[in-house]
Amino acid sequence: MVDLLKDLWGFMRERKKFWLAPIILVMLLLGVLLVVAQGSAVAPFIYTLF
Repeated sequence: MVDLLKDLWGFMRERKKFWLAPIILVMLLLGVLLVVAQGSAVAPFIYTLF
């Protein structure tokens, strides 16, 4: 996982693609939100957002 992050950061730095960072961050946060909420009582309310 650490190697993937290093490679991704190296790609963004070398190619000047820093605009990808917020997109990747939002995708990761949404993924974590879905995984955390899957087993809780809040899940039906979160799934209605999508």
